[in-house]
Amino acid sequence: MKITATEEYGIRVLIRIASAGQENGMSIPQLSEAEGLSEPHVAKLCRALRMAGTIKSTPGAKGGYVLSKPAQEII
Repeated sequence: MKITATEEYGIRVLIRIASAGQENGMSIPQLSEAEGLSEPHVAKLCRALRMAGTIKSTPGAKGGYVLSKPAQEII
């Protein structure tokens, strides 16, 4: 089974968000720096993951992205 670069980056972003925890979340700039990807690319990945219902955004100054359900339930 082949995994595209976009799929790999999406998985990496999900893992990074999961490791941050539900309380903290991660912003696009934080994810971009942590994964070595451009902010526009991370924003595109996060939008796709949010539209799929895998992650959700949290508003506010300390907002960011968190998993929409516990990591064990994400398939």
